[in-house]
Amino acid sequence: MRDYLSNVNSGVLYLIVGCVLAFITVMCVIFLVKSYRAGIKIGMDKQVLRKTIIASATFTLLPSISILLGVIALSGSLGVPFSWLRLSVIGALQYELNVAEMAAQSIGLAGLKPEAMSMEAFVTIALVMTAGILGGVVCCLFFLKKYLGKLQKSPKKEKTGKPGFGAHATTAMFVGLCGAYIGAYIGEAVTGRAVDGGLVRDFMPLIVAAIAAAAMLVFEYFIQKKGKAILENFSLAASMLIAMAGAVIMGML
Repeated sequence: MRDYLSNVNSGVLYLIVGCVLAFITVMCVIFLVKSYRAGIKIGMDKQVLRKTIIASATFTLLPSISILLGVIALSGSLGVPFSWLRLSVIGALQYELNVAEMAAQSIGLAGLKPEAMSMEAFVTIALVMTAGILGGVVCCLFFLKKYLGKLQKSPKKEKTGKPGFGAHATTAMFVGLCGAYIGAYIGEAVTGRAVDGGLVRDFMPLIVAAIAAAAMLVFEYFIQKKGKAILENFSLAASMLIAMAGAVIMGML
């Protein structure tokens, strides 16, 4: 396991990822400068532009906490460089964790456990994660402009007051994902999972999922019923932290 972790955390990988992220950072700075100059050119107040930049940077920090948690969660099995790259460019926290787990299970692993990982497994998981996320890039390149044109031309929600197909499809997708994982957790709790030739009932994933869901429910109550929209920026990160803390406490007990 030590050789595997040293390979996925090697200096070469850090250098490659650092170059990629440095390029993206420079590109973001260029766009920021160009946008600022364009705002000045059309007559926008410099003070308003500065306040907008500061406010955007401030509110970006809160949602990034959940991304940092994702990097920490993945780095134990896939190494820091690859996890850092996947969650810094076009990766999404929900996607990366789910796909990595499914890819690991598809090659016969019980999960993303460092002691069971190998370089062959790492390459397979990394390939699946990278190839899967490219679907969104391809769709944006070839279909996003046409799709946005339809949305701007005839937004269904403004006409009927009801969300369109996209909103329902997204909700159905996440419900399906939750159903699949909760079902697996229930299966581990009821029938057990294979460990060293025997079956062990594991209630921990199910309890942790329930804690996270309860925490998110509390946040949604304040967001939807009390008008505390600012909580939406860090509800996911806070729910994850609360669930992790619950797992640590139960593990100690």
